[in-house]
Amino acid sequence: MGIPSEIKDVWIQRKSNSFLIPSPAEDEKELRAQQYSQEGIRVGIKAAAIAAVVSALPTLIAVRKIHWAKANLNHTAQALIISGASVAAFFVTVDKTVLESARRNSRAQFDKNV
Repeated sequence: MGIPSEIKDVWIQRKSNSFLIPSPAEDEKELRAQQYSQEGIRVGIKAAAIAAVVSALPTLIAVRKIHWAKANLNHTAQALIISGASVAAFFVTVDKTVLESARRNSRAQFDKNV
């Protein structure tokens, strides 16, 4: 499934030949949104790396020292524990960073208008 190439070409031509011209404010908003996303991803990757190390050490130590963990946690389970912590840390941190940036921007816009 997908968009047939003929329809896609017509749609792209129609979009580029539009009589609507975006305002500079829209370009600034798009640029700020892109910057906030990039900042969030950068911070999220750092948090995911830290979470991977912090969750990997106890998991690997537990698998070697605790008999129950040695018997029940195979390599897949260990990888799921570590990657689950990393993924959660990444998404939570990105979400918080982007929302904080948006909140900071909205306050700046409000102060500028008042």
